[in-house]
Amino acid sequence: MAILFVTLQLNCRLYASSSPENATILYENNAYNIQEILSKYIQIESLSGEESKAGEFLRKICVENGLYITQMGETDGNYNFTASIVPLDKNLPNIVFLNHLDVIPAGDLDQWQYPPFSGEVTETEIWGRGAFDNKGTAIMQLFSIIEIAKRYKQQHLPYNVTFLPVSCEETQCEGGIKFVVENYLEIINPAVVIGEGPPAIQGLIENQPELALFGISVAQKRALWLQLKLELKTIGHSSVTPAAYANKEMVIALNNLLEKKSKIKYNSLNVDLLKQFGHLNKGLKGFVLKHPRFFKPLITPKLRKDPVLLALFSNTITLTNLSDGNDKINVISDKVTAILDCRLLPNESTEKFIKYIKRSLNNKNISIEIIQEMKPVPPSSDDTMFFNNLKKAIELEHDNSKSVAVLLPNANDTSFFREHGIPAYSSVPVKIERKYLEYIHNHNERIPKDILTKGMNTYVSFVELCLN
Repeated sequence: MAILFVTLQLNCRLYASSSPENATILYENNAYNIQEILSKYIQIESLSGEESKAGEFLRKICVENGLYITQMGETDGNYNFTASIVPLDKNLPNIVFLNHLDVIPAGDLDQWQYPPFSGEVTETEIWGRGAFDNKGTAIMQLFSIIEIAKRYKQQHLPYNVTFLPVSCEETQCEGGIKFVVENYLEIINPAVVIGEGPPAIQGLIENQPELALFGISVAQKRALWLQLKLELKTIGHSSVTPAAYANKEMVIALNNLLEKKSKIKYNSLNVDLLKQFGHLNKGLKGFVLKHPRFFKPLITPKLRKDPVLLALFSNTITLTNLSDGNDKINVISDKVTAILDCRLLPNESTEKFIKYIKRSLNNKNISIEIIQEMKPVPPSSDDTMFFNNLKKAIELEHDNSKSVAVLLPNANDTSFFREHGIPAYSSVPVKIERKYLEYIHNHNERIPKDILTKGMNTYVSFVELCLN
């Protein structure tokens, strides 16, 4: 595969702690080799719990480029490290760039245009599982930190800058960010954490269709994963249909639950988002959005038509698995389970939500077990130096753009820092067509290759605003 370069007018050299023939070339002839590095990273199949090879790949690059390593677990399912421009024992307040090594399984390989772990580089894109979530973002972060290290390594700095890749974000095992925060938070000494989040989307503002709107997440919905179980013993042969049997009763109960319209809930975070949209729009629409609580009857039907907006204004319930463990056509199983991926708005009570599910299922024989639950955490302020500098950096690097504080419908690892009162913001500062977001956790995941350097430069601008 040809090595493709993104040219930057920089005097670049390789910081190598190993012999040159073994070094990973990040840049040569004044050109960054960011696309090839991402392609190689994608080629490492790092499913949750199998991250060590991917971690070692990134760690090697960090060492060769003069970053200071602190290992925080080095086995599959517990491979985490920091790579900093200043040693952590200097105890500087730290600007931390958080990402995760793991990816979800590829699914049906026949559905992929290119093999999911090929890292195929076409004229316009880089293909493969993790291209956007989260390997593309990680490589943008890594290259930005290496560039900051080149520019500022010999200077006395007010902040350290650190790259933090962790394991099993997708499955929330005990050896990823939980392990890091529980055992190394004081050593890392984060002043702010920047994690994965939304890219910019164009076309959201009707009177300014070319405006790129960047979301900077200050909060997120929290994941609540539930397992429903139903056992109902009946005759075993399906040639005679019982009046009630496990699969039928579970399907009826799930239909009761999933057919209910989600209740729209206006809170301080999503109301503020609508007000920000209102200030960007003009005329009657802008006026309505600036006063969302007053105009609920007009706004609510619009929210229901857009699944993304609906997710920001409601608790969501998604059925992701239904199984009775039976592969025989003519056998009636007496047990069935269902998995629900629920996402709760901030300040929502788990206990009340589960009571709502029980009432909606309307079947007292179904038991509910919590598989995984994220703790409720307060949002980060959108009035800090770090938020304002990230906003400035985005608008400096991207023409015709605006940034707004948002609530994420999905959960990520930044919440573990917010839980400790540390400002944490989620953003991938690139312009990208909405179709690329549909490939995340789907077949044919890919990323436009020309956005990598733009994202890297935005992170560099953000750090420089914080350092100067």
